Amino acid sequence: MMEKQHTIERPASVSGIALHTGARATLRILPAETDRGIIFRRVDLPGTPEVRALATNVVDARRGTTIACGNAVVYTVEHIMSALHVAGIDNAVVEMDGLEPPIADGSAMPYWEMVKAAGRVEQAAPAEFFHCREILHLKHGDTQMVMTPAEQLEISCLASFRGCPFDPQYQSFVISPETYEKEIAGARTFVEYKDLEQLLAMGLVKGGSLDAAAIIHNGAIICKERLLFQDEIVRHKILDVIGDMYLCGRRVKANIIAIKPGHSKNVELAGMMIRQMSAQ
Repeated sequence: MMEKQHTIERPASVSGIALHTGARATLRILPAETDRGIIFRRVDLPGTPEVRALATNVVDARRGTTIACGNAVVYTVEHIMSALHVAGIDNAVVEMDGLEPPIADGSAMPYWEMVKAAGRVEQAAPAEFFHCREILHLKHGDTQMVMTPAEQLEISCLASFRGCPFDPQYQSFVISPETYEKEIAGARTFVEYKDLEQLLAMGLVKGGSLDAAAIIHNGAIICKERLLFQDEIVRHKILDVIGDMYLCGRRVKANIIAIKPGHSKNVELAGMMIRQMSAQ
């Protein structure tokens, strides 16, 4: 049977401090009609402008994935996009009362729990998936991304940070709701200590704390709570890849090999996926 599109069943929300702006923020998800995709709506701005979550709307991917269309600018969409992707939500409106969603504990778990609480309802239109028809590959410096055909989403990832006590880190998962909840969603974001001064000078991480991130410094990882996983960094990288790949506009069925990935190359790959779909 052909799988149908899905939206959420009822509204749900998450509130907290945003990582970079440091402002109090609330994110709310609402049902959306078929073929709408994932839409971010800025309810704090006149006219409540919207931007669709697509790689073609990404305007910055240095320390998170930022999308924009006109006045509708939204920072760090990758965690909520990751949760929506795995939950199989094709259509939803994500309302925000500011530039950036709450960072919560630095993982996607609060968003995953929010999406689960919202429920999932089938819609009339058939679902459209991205099926990798030919190998996609990109390389820049130490980063390589390879995508090959598959009938499911599988991600194999290598991460390496010299200051990390457990390095390099490697994991490979077939992505399912069960695996995501148990092995990926709880992995928290991280930062290298040497980068903090630069980030602060850029006016970023105003809402950062050890409640929301782990810091890599002098062969140790510093965080308020103990690490959930010894290889938590590579699991968070996989979490980000899942979210950034959803910027192709469809749920993804492919095998992805990611060597030292980052948001900019994740988004570049999602753009290649959009071009492949356009050529079909």
